[in-house]
Amino acid sequence: MRTVTGQSISSELAIGTIRFYRHIKNIIGSAVAANPNMELTRYRAAYQTSMEQLQNLYNKTLEQLSPAEADIFEMHRMLLSDNRFHHAIETSIIEENKTAEYAVYSVGQKLWERFIAMEDPYLQARGADIQDVMNRLLFALSGKTESALDHITEPFILMAEDLTPSETVQMNSSKLLGFVTRQGSPYSHTAILAKTMGVPALMSIDIDEEWDGHLAIIDGEKACLYIDPDDALVQKYQLKINSGIKRREELQKIKELPAVTQDGRRVKLFANVNTPADLEAAVEVGAEGIGLFRSEFLYLNKNEYPDEEMQYGIYRNVLEKMSGRHIVIRTLDLGSDKKSPYLALEPEDNPALGYRAVRICLNQPELFKVQLRALLRAAAHGELHVMFPMIVSLREVRAIKDLIEVCKEELQKKGLPYGNPILGIMIETPAAALIADDLAKEVDFFSIGTNDLAQYTLALDRNNARVHTFYDPHHPAILTLIRMTAEAAHRHHIPVCICGESGADLTLTKAFLSMDMDALSVAPNALLPLKKTIREISLSV
Repeated sequence: MRTVTGQSISSELAIGTIRFYRHIKNIIGSAVAANPNMELTRYRAAYQTSMEQLQNLYNKTLEQLSPAEADIFEMHRMLLSDNRFHHAIETSIIEENKTAEYAVYSVGQKLWERFIAMEDPYLQARGADIQDVMNRLLFALSGKTESALDHITEPFILMAEDLTPSETVQMNSSKLLGFVTRQGSPYSHTAILAKTMGVPALMSIDIDEEWDGHLAIIDGEKACLYIDPDDALVQKYQLKINSGIKRREELQKIKELPAVTQDGRRVKLFANVNTPADLEAAVEVGAEGIGLFRSEFLYLNKNEYPDEEMQYGIYRNVLEKMSGRHIVIRTLDLGSDKKSPYLALEPEDNPALGYRAVRICLNQPELFKVQLRALLRAAAHGELHVMFPMIVSLREVRAIKDLIEVCKEELQKKGLPYGNPILGIMIETPAAALIADDLAKEVDFFSIGTNDLAQYTLALDRNNARVHTFYDPHHPAILTLIRMTAEAAHRHHIPVCICGESGADLTLTKAFLSMDMDALSVAPNALLPLKKTIREISLSV
C-alpha cells in the first residue's frame, strides 16, 4: 500500500478504482500552411462548432447545477469570441501562413504563459480556462466528435494531470466517485465544480499513470490518497461510508420537526449558502430559510463586475425559489483571501486587516450602488433581509443607509419598482460587539460572524496554518463578546443569529442557546446534526 497527500477540496470519502484520464492528443502537424485561405475556412468552422458546444455546455450546467457554474462556460464563450484572441489567430493564418492548428496552439500557449506567470493565484488558475478553450478549438479542427470521457461508464476515481471545467462538467456524476489531479488549485473553476457536485477532490498529488486500474481510497478529511489499500483499511473506510449514509438517513426523520429543546426552548435553523445551486440542498434538509447568502461568490467567477440586471435576476430568483422562507443576503465581502481581477486590489502586508468588505463598498460607492439597487428591486418581490459585513462604527452604518436612500431616488426616477429590505449588520469585530447597544438602534437585526470575530479577538490569521493550533473558538473572550452582543440585541428588541462556523460546533450549541440566540445558520450538511443535538438538550440541567 502507498499513501500520498495533497490539497483537499472537500472532506468526503470515496473507495473505488482509479481511471487515469489521458487528454486527447491533438497533432499540430506542419506549421506552414499550403493554402492559407483553406486554413482560415477550417478555423472559422471549428470556431463556430466550439461556440455551439459551449452554448450546449452552458445550458446543461444551468439545468444541472446553477447560474454561477454555468457562467464559467459563458466566460469561455467570451474568451473565444474576444476580438484580440480571434484576430491574433486569423492574423497568424493569413499573414504568417500558419496552419489553423499551429495558429490556435501558438496564440493560446502565449496567452496561457502570461496567466500562469501572474502572482495572483486566482488569475493563475484562469490559465486552465485558456487551455480549455484552446483544446476545444484543436479538438474541433481534428474532426472528432466524442470525448475520451464518453467511454468511462463504471463508478471510478478519476486521476489526471489536470482537468478543465469542460471535462469536469461533462462527466457522469452518478459514476464519478472523486477527482485526483497533479495540477489545479482551490481557486480553479474545476475545484468549484467539484464542490458543487459533492465529490471529494485531491489536488497537488504526485500521481503515477501506473495506478490506472488500481483500487484506491480518498480521505478528504486527511487530504490522503491510499493506493492498493489492504482489506482491513478498505473495511474500515467502508464502515465509515456506510455509517455516514445510515446517519444521514436517520437524520432525515427529523427534517420536518422543529428545533426545540427538551424543556421547550425554540430556535430557528437557517442555512449558509454560497451560490443559487446550494438553495436546493438547504430545502432538502428542511432549513427554515437562508441565514447567510454570500453574494461575493457571484463576483469571483467574473471578468467584470456583474451588472445590476444580472444581480437583480439572481436575487429575485433566490426569493422565488425559497417560497417565502427567511432570506438574508450579505453584501459583497471581497478582499482579504477573496479576490476579483476587475477590482485590481493591490497586495497588502496584512489583507485580513486591510481594504476589504464594506471598506471597498464605501470607498467605491458607484460600484456598491449597483448591488444596492439590485437588492432594492428584488425586495419588491418578497421579504428580503440585507446585511453588511465588517462593520466597526456607527459612521459606516449611517453612510450605508444614506447610499440606500440615494439608490431609492435613482430607481424612482427610472420608474423601477423597489421594496424596503430589512437591514442588519454582521458583528464580526470586537469593536462592533463593544458598541452593540448603539448599533442596535440603527439596524433591524444582528448576525454574529464567529470566524472573523475569533480571528480579530485572538489576533491571529485564521488562514495561516502556522498559528492554527492557537485558534480557539471556545476562548472565553469570544464567548463574552457573543453574549454581550445577544444581550444588546434583546435590549433593543431585535433578533440575533450565529452564522459562523461555530454555529455548527455541537460542543457550543448549549452555550449559544443559554445566551438566548434567536437563530443559528450553518452549512446545509450541518443542519440536521445540529437539530438533533438541540432536540436532545435540556437547558434546565
